Amino acid sequence: MNPTTGRDTVLRALERRVLWLATAIVHHANRVRPNPGGLKVGGHQASSASLVTIMTALWLEELRADDRVSVKPHASPVLHALEYLLGDLGAADLTTLRQFGGLQSYPSRLKDPVPADYSTGSVGIGATAPIWGALARRYVRDHFGTGGTGRQWSLVGDAELDEGAVWEAVLDPMVADLGEVNWIVDLNRQSLDRVVPAMAGARLPGVFAAAGWQVITVKYGTRLEELFARPGGDALRRRIDAMPNAEYQRMLRRRPDELRAALADGPALAALLAEVPDADLAAAVRDLGGHDLAALRAAFAQVDDARPTVIFAYTLKGRDLPIEGHPQNHSALLTDAQLAELADRLGADPARPWTRPEPGSPEGRLLADAAARLHRAAPAAPARVTVPADLGRTPSGVLATQTALGRTLLDLNRAAPDAAARVVTVSPDVSSSTNLGGWVNKVGVWSTEERADWFADDAETILHWRERPAGRHIELGIAETNLVGLLGELGATWSRWDEPLLPIGVLYDPFVERALEPWSFGIYAGGRSILVGTPSGVSLAPEGGAHQSVKTPSIGLEQPGCVSYEPAFALDAEWCLLACLGALAGPDGTSAYLRLSTRPVDQALAAVPTDPAARERRRRSVVAGGYALRRAAQPRVTLAAVGALVPEALAAAERLAALGVGADVVCVTSPDLLFRAQRARTGLDDAPTWILDALFPDDRACPLVTLIDGHPHTLAFLAGVRRVRAAHLGVTSFGQSGDLPDVYRHHGIDADAVITAALALIT
Repeated sequence: MNPTTGRDTVLRALERRVLWLATAIVHHANRVRPNPGGLKVGGHQASSASLVTIMTALWLEELRADDRVSVKPHASPVLHALEYLLGDLGAADLTTLRQFGGLQSYPSRLKDPVPADYSTGSVGIGATAPIWGALARRYVRDHFGTGGTGRQWSLVGDAELDEGAVWEAVLDPMVADLGEVNWIVDLNRQSLDRVVPAMAGARLPGVFAAAGWQVITVKYGTRLEELFARPGGDALRRRIDAMPNAEYQRMLRRRPDELRAALADGPALAALLAEVPDADLAAAVRDLGGHDLAALRAAFAQVDDARPTVIFAYTLKGRDLPIEGHPQNHSALLTDAQLAELADRLGADPARPWTRPEPGSPEGRLLADAAARLHRAAPAAPARVTVPADLGRTPSGVLATQTALGRTLLDLNRAAPDAAARVVTVSPDVSSSTNLGGWVNKVGVWSTEERADWFADDAETILHWRERPAGRHIELGIAETNLVGLLGELGATWSRWDEPLLPIGVLYDPFVERALEPWSFGIYAGGRSILVGTPSGVSLAPEGGAHQSVKTPSIGLEQPGCVSYEPAFALDAEWCLLACLGALAGPDGTSAYLRLSTRPVDQALAAVPTDPAARERRRRSVVAGGYALRRAAQPRVTLAAVGALVPEALAAAERLAALGVGADVVCVTSPDLLFRAQRARTGLDDAPTWILDALFPDDRACPLVTLIDGHPHTLAFLAGVRRVRAAHLGVTSFGQSGDLPDVYRHHGIDADAVITAALALIT
């Protein structure tokens, strides 16, 4: 017997077992497990079936222990079936799909019993994650000599290629050299609701090739290729190649006699088809390359490790299931009768659905070999990173919090080089305009190879673009989705390769919303990072509405897994940034969002205590959510302000005092942390509550005016701390161009507006 033929026989048996298990996992969740509420559990038997051959071939023949795979979300049952056969899951786990605490709906790095290599589930994000994982691994290799040499695989549904984030990633200039990146497109020509109308398989390869990718197409299987080699075979190939997707899908649902009549469009083709028995013809039409082990094996052998590769593997959605090829099969579930018929065809027993091959059988031996090849050593404890809480500096003069970002990083580099060595900054072509220029000049730009700086001798060049493997700043193209995708993977190196990084992404605050979903998904997947939005608010007055953010303060408050800050002064920004860096490195790391401003503010207004103990108390208050900046002898109103508008609150307090109205001024650095403290008071959170008593003591309770360069509802909850009357000032419409006084007056956030609101509350 040919050794390959014998191995393929064993692989085919295991492929059938994987198909059965994946289908049965979804069936059990929907039709066997008790469901008192009656809500559909769901699952994707058809989407799983299209990837069974590809994943069987990958896991049992191709993958190595260092490889990482991002699995198409709706194929998670196939992943769990393979994990079970390889001994990583128990039979009881297979009964818990979409159950609380059980197997997740989609592969998850943090919530599945066997952590997935990449979390998927949000269209396009899981597909592109291995690109950013490859960059993160290379960065770790260049800086710490670790990270391994594994390949990064993406199993992508063809409909997922409609997502713009995919093309932003594919076309980024840094991607063309990533030879370890391999994508397999599950080209089943169906989306959720319909057959994909366009001939994507014909046009998409050209886009990848133009971006520098190797393109491999696996379209037909051995049976069809043999038919093509016969007389008249060229006509059959042309007929199938030219067939619109919907027509091809309809062929899969026809009886053999209908199929023969529909295919024959000339004498040569009719003569060829007349020689093929009905059963063989039906099987041949279904014989696509994504279900042919030999074709897949040949494709894997062609992969060029010098550049990224995409394999277009033609498949059938619902392959070998009764719902095969139906345009509405996406969420269809097999009936009990259909499952019984499938079990009979696949040699399974519905009464004992989780049977594994015997260890001594050919199938058992192949599984044991694969399990040994894929075994990974248990991760070591990540390196400890200690970030100082205070660098001992007290900024003076007139500064913006954005300026403090670059200065803090440079000071950290001098004061704590070991911690600074873990810092990596990322931006989408806005380094100089967000005040990272000094940092970039100091640490250089990361590149996998040294590149010439052709402007190094130009005396007028301020930003020096020195690209080398030791650089610690990464510059991507203008695509915020790419920025946060990379942030998520840089922030996950602590768990992948035991090397924690402290990644900071900087982008214009108005574009935080554009980047929010993939950043949020990165947090969900365990990627710890700091997102800096700057410049922010309408305080960037001359830029007009297009560059002025309104909703981002509340986004920071609402985002799970993240602490948000909006400091008013340079030292506050430094303390907040250092606290965020320290939180990234801890065992229960937390991501952070910093909203900074370009508005210059007189640092003397911060009134930083000179006594060391008092300074430390101020610092603790800053990172806990805020501090009292001014206390009146007999307050009649409290002004609580955030960020760039603190000077307006102080100016209003001075004028109110002249009117005989005492006003306390509270500088809020984190509405997020104060909201958590307020919830903790009623047992809805476990956050510390002392900060609320420090900012709003019971004996100073009085009407409250809140002030923010953003939507006013962000601070509206503060009225509930002492249950006082309140007015909430902020921005509720898009900004206008102009100078600060005009713009602040337009939005009702200037000192006059604060005074008017305060007097209305106390009279």
